[in-house]
Amino acid sequence: MAEAAQNIVQGPTPYRAAPHNIEAEQALLGAILVNNDAFYRVSDFLEGDHFYEPIHRQIYKVTSEMIRAAKRANPVTIKTFLPEDERIGDMTVAVYLARLAAEATTIINAEDYGRSIYDLATRRNLIGIGEDMVNIAFDAPVDMTPHVQIEDAERRLFELAETGRYDGGFSDFGSAINSAVDMASAAFQRDGHLSGVSTGLAAMDSKMGGLQPSDLIVLAGRPAMGKTSLATNIAYNIAEAYKPEIQADGTSKAVNGGVVGFFSLEMAAEQLATRIIAEQTEISSSKIRRGEINEAEFEKLVSCSQTIHRIPLFIDQTGGISIAQLSARARRLKRQRGLDVLIIDYIQLMQGNKRTDNRVQEITEITTGLKALAKELNVPIIALSQLSRQVENRDDKRPQLSDLRESGSIEQDADVVLFVYREEYYLQNKEPDMDSAEYATWRDLLDKARGKADVIIAKQRHGPTGTANLAFQAEYTRFTDLVEDDHLPERFD
Repeated sequence: MAEAAQNIVQGPTPYRAAPHNIEAEQALLGAILVNNDAFYRVSDFLEGDHFYEPIHRQIYKVTSEMIRAAKRANPVTIKTFLPEDERIGDMTVAVYLARLAAEATTIINAEDYGRSIYDLATRRNLIGIGEDMVNIAFDAPVDMTPHVQIEDAERRLFELAETGRYDGGFSDFGSAINSAVDMASAAFQRDGHLSGVSTGLAAMDSKMGGLQPSDLIVLAGRPAMGKTSLATNIAYNIAEAYKPEIQADGTSKAVNGGVVGFFSLEMAAEQLATRIIAEQTEISSSKIRRGEINEAEFEKLVSCSQTIHRIPLFIDQTGGISIAQLSARARRLKRQRGLDVLIIDYIQLMQGNKRTDNRVQEITEITTGLKALAKELNVPIIALSQLSRQVENRDDKRPQLSDLRESGSIEQDADVVLFVYREEYYLQNKEPDMDSAEYATWRDLLDKARGKADVIIAKQRHGPTGTANLAFQAEYTRFTDLVEDDHLPERFD
């Protein structure tokens, strides 16, 4: 029967047939036709396209459709859905189905046969990807650089690795309880007793419990509010606090802090580095850029740069990157250096995998992809986002969820939505005439708002909403914890 199913092309020169096992395919199909329960042993990972023989693909697809529809699948019921005139060797389809059932093996071996079929299909797909890589490298289009070819091959290989992977299904509740206890234990041992990665800002950590694994955190704000500054502050704090611990399998795991990947789509890496140095040395970035620094300040810069060299903060400054490229590079970073937090500045500068005139649809693809990537890598992703101009048209400038540009998908996919808001910025732009009655009131409000910033937690799936009050030093673009007047030491005149 195996010889009848195989169609081996005869030719003057031998060739290497793609890996396959016709006997395993026949054995599995026979087991399913005799006992439909065998289907459920392979349905989680095996699809019709994994079969090598075309008629076997058709049989499996028809059989699976009938079983899922709660109908009985056997040689009699499925033959009407298969081509009558097709022949397998010297047999009709009906006769071939009967032979499959008659020579069926036990259901116990069904999963082993299914795994064998799946593994062989994976090898055939690997061969296909390899052939495509060779052919494209020989005849690449002018606009396709080798770097793009490498990323495309990496993407296809990852998709192949993920296809058929079975991580889902039901698990006993005890496993979930164990995971919850492990999380609580890690929080108890970690500095600050946080379940997630500390941002280095106590006000934010107390509201959020740190940055939680697999969360998509959207950090939004109007221009000049300081969202990029807050992101760089958090990135540096996490990377500087990194303390690894060697696991039993030889890999490293962060006990505190973490390895940070930063996709800077707007700023060049040097600009981002200048910002971070300004934050840490308390030398304004404008002075650094103009070279208006003295010898003592230069020594501080050198010392700070040496510290930054040692911390695990990695920057990718590629502009207009697609979600597929970003995902491939994030996976590569985690594989090569490790990854605990990923930051993207910012969503609106990214592209979808498919170019479309519908920007809302493209943003939906991006945010869905970022959430999937956060779950896949099991790391928090902080994605910066713009706010629409409608904020400026209101008397109350505090942002709302409806202010998010293309807000439907961003708000829906995000686990946490944070808004950066600085009342001081808006008050400075509303200065009344010094001789007016409103000037004194305006001055009091400005003094109270000076050097302060609010991080508004507008959405949080596993925690409360609210506001974290921070201090903001504009000249250094640095956010720190706010020391309230009632916490200051007593003053003596």
